[in-house]
Amino acid sequence: MSDLVTGDAVVLGLRPARLPSRALAILLDLLVYLTGYLLISIGLTLATASLDPAAQAAVSVASFLLVLVGIPIAVETLSHGRSLGKLACGLRVVRDDGGPIRFRHALVRGAMGVVELLATFGAIACIASLVSARGRRLGDVFAGALVVRERVPGARVMPVPPPPPWLAGRFSGLDLSAVPDGLWLAIRQYLTRMNQLDPQVGAAMAVRLADDLVARTGAPPPVGVPAPAFLMAVVHERQSRDAARAFGRGAPAYAPPAAPVAYAPPVMPAAWGHPSPGADALQAARPAATPVPVAVPGELTATPEPPRPATGFAPPA
Repeated sequence: MSDLVTGDAVVLGLRPARLPSRALAILLDLLVYLTGYLLISIGLTLATASLDPAAQAAVSVASFLLVLVGIPIAVETLSHGRSLGKLACGLRVVRDDGGPIRFRHALVRGAMGVVELLATFGAIACIASLVSARGRRLGDVFAGALVVRERVPGARVMPVPPPPPWLAGRFSGLDLSAVPDGLWLAIRQYLTRMNQLDPQVGAAMAVRLADDLVARTGAPPPVGVPAPAFLMAVVHERQSRDAARAFGRGAPAYAPPAAPVAYAPPVMPAAWGHPSPGADALQAARPAATPVPVAVPGELTATPEPPRPATGFAPPA
C-alpha cells in the first residue's frame, strides 16, 4: 500500500498496480486500438487510391497519430484515467496526490507511451515498472501520475454475537458518550474472536475490557453478570442507538435514576438462553428486595447508597 499525502495533509492508502495487471490492461487497449487502426487504414487506403504517394503517406501518419496517440489521450482525459483495459482490470490513473488526472497528464503519458510501448514494444516500460517502487513507467513519472487498483478485496467482517436474552434492554439508560472509539474497536475485535482465544486469556481480556468500560460509563458494574455477556449487551445497546439515530427516530436520552434501585440479577444459566436445573430453587430461596423509600414532599429522606465494589469483574483463577 502506498502512503500518498494530499495537499490537506491527508494520508491516502492506495494500492499501486503492478506490472502483470498493467501489462494485461495495456494489451487489451492495444488490441482495441490496433483493430480500429487497421479498419481505418483499410478505409483510408481505398479512399485515397487516386492520390499521389506523398499524400497517402501523410494520411497514414495522421491516422496513426490520431488512432494510437490521440484517441488514448482523449479516452483517459474524458474517463478520468479509466480506459477500456484498465476498466476491465480494475485500474485507474490518478495524480500523485490521489486526484483525477487531467488533459496534461494524459498528454504526457500518451506522448511517452509512443516511445515506451510502441517503439520499443514495451521493453522500456517493463524495465521502468520493475525498477520503480510503485510500479510506474516513465510516462507516469514525467506526468506526475500513478496507476492504482480500484477493486481491492474487502476483509470479511465478523458479526458481534448477540447478548443473552435476559440482558436485552438492561442497559438502555447507560451513558455511553464518554466511551472512546478505540475502546469500542477493542471490544468488537474481542467479541468477534473470543471463540478463537485460549479460555484463560479470553476471560482475562474480557474482564479488563469490562472494567475499562465501567470506568468510562461511571456506572457501577452489574452483579453476577459475566464480563463477555456484559460487553455483548453494551455493544448491542450502542448498535441499537446508532440504528435509531440513523433512521431518524433519535437515540434514547440518558436519564440517570433519582435513587439507586435494588437489582436482583437472575441466576447464571449453564448456557446462555437455557436455565440451569437449580435456577428455580435458588430463585425461590433468594430474599425479596428491600423496597426503596419514597420521598414525601416537604420532608427530607436520606437514602443510603449501596456500597460500590472495588472491581466489577473477577479475573479467572
